[in-house]
Amino acid sequence: MSESTAIAPDRNLALELVRVTEAAAIAGGRWVGAGDKNRADGAAVDAMRSFMDSVRMNGTVVIGEGEKDEAPMLFNGEKVGDGTGPDVDVAVDPIDGTRLTALGYNNALSVFAVAEKGSMFDPSAVFYMEKMVVGPEAADFVDLRLPVKQNIHLVAKALDKPVHQVNVCVLERPRHEQLVREIREAGARVKFIMDGDVAGAIAAARGTGVDMLLGTGGTPEGIVAACAIKATGGMIQGRLAPTDEAEKQKALDAGLDLEAVLTTGDLVRSDNCYFAATGITDGELLRGVRYEGRRIITESIVMRSTSGTVRTVEAEHQPEKWSRWLDH
Repeated sequence: MSESTAIAPDRNLALELVRVTEAAAIAGGRWVGAGDKNRADGAAVDAMRSFMDSVRMNGTVVIGEGEKDEAPMLFNGEKVGDGTGPDVDVAVDPIDGTRLTALGYNNALSVFAVAEKGSMFDPSAVFYMEKMVVGPEAADFVDLRLPVKQNIHLVAKALDKPVHQVNVCVLERPRHEQLVREIREAGARVKFIMDGDVAGAIAAARGTGVDMLLGTGGTPEGIVAACAIKATGGMIQGRLAPTDEAEKQKALDAGLDLEAVLTTGDLVRSDNCYFAATGITDGELLRGVRYEGRRIITESIVMRSTSGTVRTVEAEHQPEKWSRWLDH
């Protein structure tokens, strides 16, 4: 066995990760519909951090939650894992969709992605990017540089379906008004999501409820989604979208090409990466946390890019074992 093989993340890591997202989802799920996104996030962060420290890895958070006023976070540069396993980059979001959780809306997830150290794109210079995600059938046909209408028609052809049946996932934001007009003028349908474009991107890559995702969203979320998309055979393309001149200059100083289209392989260079997510609220991708008598039921997805394996995991948990986080 070579040294590089010995220190690479192995298949056993996959189910360790899903234990972490289950913990965060159960803790955050306690606050679904309670209207307090910071308390939901705080509970999920505490649970995630506790369980993450038992994972056999020497991880560094390269995509955390960033600075949030009076909110808990897993910060960039934080060391996680038990320190005995492989050196890895870690991307976490204890709750992708804190507002969705607080308001009881669909598509909130707990998310955890791991890749070999140094393989994740550094998103620190530009927080937003223009994105397009499609499944494996259309991956070789579309291009972010083409007009919206052309890409939609290419997706329809690849999926062998009429254009009017193509569902395009878009974050509901004022900045997307023109994009929405173009999608509708092309003859396709728009499926809005309020937040949580990680869930939207994965759903598009897997053909779960939507056929493609378009629009501008967070660069960190694009990298997290790329870890999952590597396992599905779908495709994400992104183009950095600075919000002002200062951010544009910061990107240029970092040597970034703002015209370049970043591919799945650019966002995550390793072919040995893992993605785990557990539903907090119901969505196209996963069912949310359910409380049924003396059981807590979670539904998760765990992916490994090396083998292209995608597993759905339904688990039952005993509430008394989780009182530390349910009483948070």
